[in-house]
Amino acid sequence: MFRLRTTFLLFLVTTLMCAQKLTLSAPSQAEVGRRIRVSYMLNTTDFDHIQLEGDFNGFDVQFGPSVSTSSSISIINGQTTQTSSTTFTYMLSPKKEGTYTLPAASVNSGGKKVTSNTARIEVLPASENGSYGQSNPYGSGQQQGGGSSRSQANQGGFHTPSSDENIGGKDLYFVVSASKKKVFEQEAILLTYKLYSLVNVEQLAGEMPQLDGFHTQEIELPQQRSFTMERVGNRNYGTVVWKQYVVFPQKTGKLTIPAIDYEADIVVQDRNIDPFEAFFGGGNLMHRVKKVVKAPAVDIQVDALPAKPANFSGAVGKGFTISGKLTPQQIDANDATTLTLTVSGTGNMKLINAPNVAWPKDFEVYDPKTTEQNTKLTTSGSSGKVTYECVAVPHHGGKYVIPAVEFCYFDTETRQYKTIQTEAFELAVAKGSGVPTTGYAQQEDLKELGNDIRYIHQGAADLRQPGVDTFGSTFHWLSYLVLLLLFFIVLFIFRRQAKANADMAGRRVRKAGKAASKRLKKAAQMLQAGDAGHFYDEVMHALWGFVADKLNLPASELNKDNVSEKLMQRGVDETTTEQFLAVLSECEFARFAPGDPTTNMEHLYNDATDIINKM
Repeated sequence: MFRLRTTFLLFLVTTLMCAQKLTLSAPSQAEVGRRIRVSYMLNTTDFDHIQLEGDFNGFDVQFGPSVSTSSSISIINGQTTQTSSTTFTYMLSPKKEGTYTLPAASVNSGGKKVTSNTARIEVLPASENGSYGQSNPYGSGQQQGGGSSRSQANQGGFHTPSSDENIGGKDLYFVVSASKKKVFEQEAILLTYKLYSLVNVEQLAGEMPQLDGFHTQEIELPQQRSFTMERVGNRNYGTVVWKQYVVFPQKTGKLTIPAIDYEADIVVQDRNIDPFEAFFGGGNLMHRVKKVVKAPAVDIQVDALPAKPANFSGAVGKGFTISGKLTPQQIDANDATTLTLTVSGTGNMKLINAPNVAWPKDFEVYDPKTTEQNTKLTTSGSSGKVTYECVAVPHHGGKYVIPAVEFCYFDTETRQYKTIQTEAFELAVAKGSGVPTTGYAQQEDLKELGNDIRYIHQGAADLRQPGVDTFGSTFHWLSYLVLLLLFFIVLFIFRRQAKANADMAGRRVRKAGKAASKRLKKAAQMLQAGDAGHFYDEVMHALWGFVADKLNLPASELNKDNVSEKLMQRGVDETTTEQFLAVLSECEFARFAPGDPTTNMEHLYNDATDIINKM
């Protein structure tokens, strides 16, 4: 029975895999008067004839259908598989511009009628100079992505000039567009570099330079990019989106994204060679020349954010949410509890600060651990989640309430600040072993010593021990002086500690070096593990965090110009300041520069350590 079921299942799978299918294939665009190829492919050679379900309205049929068959045999793990197909090809010439629907076709195969899909095609007017589209249908060309790529667009209908001198600015150029040209500081801007071409570009090389005043991230485009036809004026250009970047301005004022020079390899025709001689081996009729194509510069006006609230997180974007979870909620004293905060949204996710948690004063608090989850770069900025794990250790028993955690961000849609928050969290802390507790926990320590009434002694009680009489003695008065002295010492210590706790700015300055050392220690671990992405994040956090603590600057004022000015005011020499900014710029560049990001990690680590020690 099992073997019968297995045989039936294999038969069913084979039948489904071998089901006849007829597929229509055609370009999505065409040009009036330029021939296109339309194919109906059947995945078998067993058929009667092909029948169109309609007419090629708007097209002249040059010829067709021409029928071609193909077959192949593959042997995998001793199992032989044979496939075959039949292609019916029509050559059509569009008569006038417009959008048309190519009809379906049907064939009789295996005793069944098999019908294909339909397809829509857009027909553009013919180019004024007739240069675009020679004989092959448009749309077969593919452009590979990357800084230096090859194209097969010469098979798609680009014209071939006789020399590079015949290639003008209107034959090959870039159009650079910015999604916004007036933004607030830290607001995401989408830059699109689009190539327009009437010639056959076989290779294109060029890279975005390092931008001053911008945090830059490149959007990953598909490796294979297809040209599409776009009419500009009286010409039909082949166009492709070549590069896209999301940039976040880090300072205010009029900023310029510089022009980029791209070097293009273009196929040209050598008219000094006789075509007949070239055909019979007398020379190469085509050759390649290089042409520099300039992508123009773009000016961006960056306005300062409105007056920042005290709880501003540095986040600029839209759709931010925050949630929190405290685990565990019942612990013993001196055990750790973790408050996990998750911030999601779209914007400058890599540049926001961890939310501030108002832990009770006697809690020992550790620096939060930051983790990015499902963060991806979109045309509106980085989108995803960032998780902050905040660990704290209570030293005394009791019931505590951790207030709601606030997250303030600047909403780019409403152009105003918004504050969102989590719910409050309750934490029950039981008395730990050997640890003094306060409040209700002390009362739990009282135990009954007996259930019966104890014996009451009668008569006068002598509370003095025999032979000891200290009242009025030197020891008696000296004990008062010692107690008074201890009181003033304890009072002085408590007042000094209270003053130190109130001086949060001074405390932050004093712990700046310790916090930076922790970051660099973690960066060293990432260096040993070869984790380039997290290594550069930790080094940048160490550098920015160090100057933020030392200069007592909020995150919203952390930019290179402001930090440089503050360091000079604090008496830091210009050479040290320039070294700090150079290390920071080199670190930022290494995070997003192409190539192997691990080659420069040890050098950056040593430079960051040296400059922090100097400062």
